[in-house]
Amino acid sequence: MEFFEYREGGLSAEEVSLSEVASAVGTPCYVYSKRAFLSQLSALREAFAEADPLVCYSLKANSSLAICAALREAGAGFDIVSGGELFRALKIGADPATIGYAGVGKTEPEIERALDAEVLLFNVESVNEARAINHVASRMGVVARIALRLNPDVDANTHSYTTTGKKENKFGIEFSQARELIGVLRGLDAVDLAGFHLHLGSPISTVEPYLAGLGKLLPFIEEARSNGVDVRYINVGGGYAIEYGDNTTVGPAEYAAAIVPLAKKSGCKLIMEPGRFIIGNAGVLLTSVTYLKRTPTKAFAICDAAMNDLIRPALYGSYHRIWPVKTSLPVDAYDDPGGEGGQIVDVVGPVCESGDFFAKGRRLPDLSEGDLLAVFSAGAYGMTMGSNYNSRPRPCEVLIDGAEYRVIRRRETYDDLIRGEVF
Repeated sequence: MEFFEYREGGLSAEEVSLSEVASAVGTPCYVYSKRAFLSQLSALREAFAEADPLVCYSLKANSSLAICAALREAGAGFDIVSGGELFRALKIGADPATIGYAGVGKTEPEIERALDAEVLLFNVESVNEARAINHVASRMGVVARIALRLNPDVDANTHSYTTTGKKENKFGIEFSQARELIGVLRGLDAVDLAGFHLHLGSPISTVEPYLAGLGKLLPFIEEARSNGVDVRYINVGGGYAIEYGDNTTVGPAEYAAAIVPLAKKSGCKLIMEPGRFIIGNAGVLLTSVTYLKRTPTKAFAICDAAMNDLIRPALYGSYHRIWPVKTSLPVDAYDDPGGEGGQIVDVVGPVCESGDFFAKGRRLPDLSEGDLLAVFSAGAYGMTMGSNYNSRPRPCEVLIDGAEYRVIRRRETYDDLIRGEVF
């Protein structure tokens, strides 16, 4: 997280003190660095330049309008999985010709809206979805471009909840079924089979799953072409891992070295769908310590952020670096769990669940009530997975650009909690 660094005893993002941000807007709050996510987009483009890909930022990672607008201005397309995400993409002026529509459960109203907007591709995940798209397109008098999402039965070696390319997953179409579906598509007048799509899961920290998946896809493309299919697009998905502090991963150059030669061999336009890679390390969650509590066996730092603000640790057992915003100690100064100094604490929230935690058994500097903590690598799958559980208003979001910052989503109020309800 090169755009977040400690200066003179305090954490800054770009040229802005995060203590000053927290004082101005309160906690909990999400803070994002514009330079950080634009730098990641640029790094990915540079690594894959030889293939000239269409980089479709995945809105599910972080769909805040200001962030999406900045990425659009930088030339990104968008990967969407719902009608709501289509609404967001169009709201910030995205070119529909750069939008790919994924997801296993598209409804007919969603399909109609996407066809009306003239999105680039639908990633189709079942024969019934193909029939539904054909039905809606035929009714509208248009032809829908589609890509079949194939399930190559490749283990991405990630969490079972986020692996998507195994045969037992709900995603994609097995190759023998895809052959049958290609035959079905010949009888459908309102769909154009234009490509194939792979997405193996996330986060993927090695190149081997991509090699395995593409190794199965390329012969299938040639088979499809020999049967008269005009294959023009190959979508390799996303899933590129980032450093959370407990892992190592390869960089964009290594991913590109594995993927680009095979993508070029396919003779297709390359599409990719990065989300976490672009935004994950561009954001932190700031939270204040409300209470310190000690039991006969444990010490707890109870914070004003909770699992409803950042559910990844509770849902996936995910690791996030956590460190005080004001400290002269380097991050992870007590990285050795068996070391000395500081204190071992569980960093938890106020929600009434034992699963409401950000870290367990973490060695941190000695804390006081009121201290400000930064939960790092929180830019992806933080706010987008947030909820109002325990009737907690969701936090605000702040975007930093050089020496300036602005609120890009105001903090919710209690009135917001019941907006839309009647009694």
